[in-house]
This record gives sequence, structure tokens and C-alpha cells, in this order.
Amino acid sequence: MRSAKTADSSDALGRHVRAALAVVDLPTMSLAFSKYEGLGNDFIVVDARYAELTRAEKYAPQLCQRHLGIGADGVLLVDTVQGRPRMRVINADGSRPEMCGNGIRCVALHLVRTSGVSGTSFAVETDAGPHLCSVELEGPGSAVARVEVSMRAPTLDPRLIPVDAEGPVLDQPFDVAQRKVRVSCVSMGNPHAITFDELGEASDTLGSLLEKHIRFERGANIGFARMRTEDSIDLRVWERGVGFTQACGTGACACAVAAVETGRAQRGRSIEVRLPGGPLQIVVGEPGQRVLMTGPASHVFDGAIEG
Repeated sequence: MRSAKTADSSDALGRHVRAALAVVDLPTMSLAFSKYEGLGNDFIVVDARYAELTRAEKYAPQLCQRHLGIGADGVLLVDTVQGRPRMRVINADGSRPEMCGNGIRCVALHLVRTSGVSGTSFAVETDAGPHLCSVELEGPGSAVARVEVSMRAPTLDPRLIPVDAEGPVLDQPFDVAQRKVRVSCVSMGNPHAITFDELGEASDTLGSLLEKHIRFERGANIGFARMRTEDSIDLRVWERGVGFTQACGTGACACAVAAVETGRAQRGRSIEVRLPGGPLQIVVGEPGQRVLMTGPASHVFDGAIEG
């Protein structure tokens, strides 16, 4: 969808569209935002150059409400730290994940579109450390781009995920809902547990139970994966604080890592991870190397909410 434009030249926000939206319990305020999506995983981007981040962070759950607010899987706060662009993520329930793979592609596109950076390759700081992003627009001034992100190196260390275990958790059985589910645990700066078990409709209820499993100190994102070939995986992800989403970038990376570490896929080859919203290309390198994630990001519209 192309960006909507305001015809009111006196509008101090310039290109931002003003939308009067009723948001529950949101105090009187004007908040400029941009809406982006990556494979259907949608976000409200609030940029410190145009809006006050404190209020956006405080009222993120109301802003994310799909019937009473703007509607999104999360809010992405964009500012700078030591001269570098920074992304902070707020889930729809107000919780703070360390990282968001689809979100960082959206932020990278936002920074290129709004000239928040020079060039098309740059690092974005996150709570999981800096990530190098390379943005390829579909055309000059395009609202759509293909973004490659050098994600952080994955870890299987249970202390860093964290998960209650003596060593790496790979295809280990977890007791949940009176059944055993084999999971593999990976951190991409945030915790993931992936199962390749064929669970069918049971996955619809097991996501929330596994997210809060007693062995996860801070919860986990839960991936339900199925190998199509050694280079192609179907994946659904139950995200902490959100539920099932159309796509999860860190989840796709963690899934590819789990597939490699359990011998289901090969290291160093491009693996297509097919999510409900579409595919991501993931390359898992040698242990200690960063994972490469490539996928789309799209600008949907700009707006300003007045509550």
C-alpha cells in the first residue's frame, strides 16, 4: 500500500496523516507514528524525531488494540544512542522482548525512507546488541524493500537462553499437557524453543503452555516446525506476549539453527523458512558466526493519533 499524504500544508507533521482514533484510557495527546509490516507481522513505529517515546511506551497495549486502537503486534521505538540508530520493542501486552527480527527490517526501511541514516547499510542498536542491516528498495522512493540483517550469533548455552538444563537442549522431551513434546532451545538474543514433532491441532493450545513452562525462567517464543526438505521448513511461532503471529524473524533464525544442530539441515546453505505471512531466507554459519536473515519490509501508512 502506498503512503497516504496530508493535503494540509500547515500541519507541523508534514507528510503525516492525522487520524482521530478512540483509544481506551489514552490521555489527550497527539502521537505521530508510521505503520510497517514484515510478512504480515505489523508494527507501530514511533520515531523520537517526531514524537515523545515515553507515552508511546506507556500506552503500547492500547495503541496495539486492533478494534479500539491503531492495531499491531507491537510498538517499535526508534531513537539514537551514541550517534547510532536504536530500536526498542514493546509487545502488544506491554512486555519488552530483547529483539524482533521482522521489526528490525521495518525499522531499517523506516530509517532509509526518512533519511534517518546515510546510505543503505548501517547498524541498528537493540537490547540484544547491534545488528548490521542492508536495505534494497524496490525502486527510488519505494515503500517496499528487501532487507538483509546480520543477526547475532546464536547460542545453545542453557544459562544464556535461559532454560533449566545441564547442557544444550536439542530434541529433549518436555512434559506439557500430559504429553511429551521434544524441543530444541536456542537464543537469538531472545529465548526460543522449537519442536519438529507433528502435533497437528494440539499446537493451537500448546503454544501458551510451553511459553510459560516452568523450565523457562523468562518464558520463551515457541516454534512449531515441519521439515519440507533439508532446505525448506514450514514454521508457526507463538510469540511471548503476543500469541501466534504471521511471521517471526528471530523465530525463523532459531528454527534454522535448531534444524542444523539436530542434523535436519546443512550449515552454510540458504534455508527457506516458510511462515504464514511468507518466506524468509536464513543462512546458519559456523558456531559463533552471525546468522543471516533476508526478507521483505513494507511501509503501510503514516498517521497521528489524537486521544
